[in-house]
Amino acid sequence: MVAVSWDAERGSFGGSGSREGVQSVDVVRSVGLRSRWVPIAAYAAAGAATQLVWLNFAGVTTVAATRYGVSETAIGWLAQVFPLVYVVLAIPAGLVLDRWFRSGLVVGVLLTALGAVLRLIGDDYSWLLVGQLVASIAQPVVLNAVTGITGRYLAEKDRPTGIAIGTAGIFAGMVIAFVLSAVYSSGSDLPTVLAVSAGFSVVAAGAMIVALRKEGEHRLDRARPDRGALRATWGDPLIRRLCVLAIFPFGVFVAITTFAQALLEPAGVSGETASTILLVNVVAGVAGSAVIPVLVVRRRAESTLLVTSLTATSLACVALALVPGALVGFVAITTIGLLLLPALPIVLELVERRTGEADGTGAGLIWMAGNLGGLLVATAVGLLVDHPTAAFLVLAVVALVAVPGASALRRSIAAL
Repeated sequence: MVAVSWDAERGSFGGSGSREGVQSVDVVRSVGLRSRWVPIAAYAAAGAATQLVWLNFAGVTTVAATRYGVSETAIGWLAQVFPLVYVVLAIPAGLVLDRWFRSGLVVGVLLTALGAVLRLIGDDYSWLLVGQLVASIAQPVVLNAVTGITGRYLAEKDRPTGIAIGTAGIFAGMVIAFVLSAVYSSGSDLPTVLAVSAGFSVVAAGAMIVALRKEGEHRLDRARPDRGALRATWGDPLIRRLCVLAIFPFGVFVAITTFAQALLEPAGVSGETASTILLVNVVAGVAGSAVIPVLVVRRRAESTLLVTSLTATSLACVALALVPGALVGFVAITTIGLLLLPALPIVLELVERRTGEADGTGAGLIWMAGNLGGLLVATAVGLLVDHPTAAFLVLAVVALVAVPGASALRRSIAAL
């Protein structure tokens, strides 16, 4: 067993010694304890449900606006409420998970299912908005738990794999949403989409609740964080740097997925082609998130991967700016998904390794920073949607700006 401590005055996590004024937290290294993978699989499904409910209308904005008699902007708000609520609730959700992990996660999956079911009550926009708001409250709780679920149910050697599976499951929810939009693309099909999403969310919630019946054995003897956990977590220089870094890849990915179709349209790329490109982009990201982080962590090459993914993303955006088209769009955006999305599980694994028992708070800070980056970068690109070259070049600069910060992490990561 190795003890990790934090010092509120120094604002950092320390070593195994303890001294006056330092809150000590035991981190079980779980030698000889068996990993339990069922909770991880259930969590992957629960994470997918949050993304499915979030993006149900992303590919059918126009037909949804026609069916429900509202503007396309109003339909857009059904998705936009999620990142807005996340920025507000990310830290409170993390604190709840750190203190009452199982209860908090159960509430989260139940609220996701409830939000999905509420949308079935009435065939009108008001019930859609109510359901989306309820599910958006659940999302920070569920997504912040990705590091906590692995730390409680997996041995230390398996945790990078667990985080990779959990985040890949989250991204898989995006794939399911895009596939549903492609298969059920007319206004008359929307009730079927909502019913399928509700069914998936209810089943995922039930599986998660059953999987959590038994407490994880890997952290039973750890003290709960006190009220200084948030201050200590944010006070750690490495955590702050990871939060700042998360803004950039999140921002680029959200902006690309939001505006790719509009930015590629002037180059003759049809809406159907753009939707296919985005679907392949996310599929590549799911595959990359499940495999790349595990290999990278084993080789302690986290900084190298982050630098590579950000540099490749910048070059891909430059290519989209200079020679836009279907082929370049397919290659460039698929590359972005394959290399950029795995940055999330890599960063989250570093946070889990660094923060110990305050992993919910740490993950909350990362998710909050990422969603904030998504809002800021997507807003900037939205203002340039009629100027595709400038928009893609802005994205290239955003990715490139983060490269020095990713490179500078090498020494801090080695110290872990």
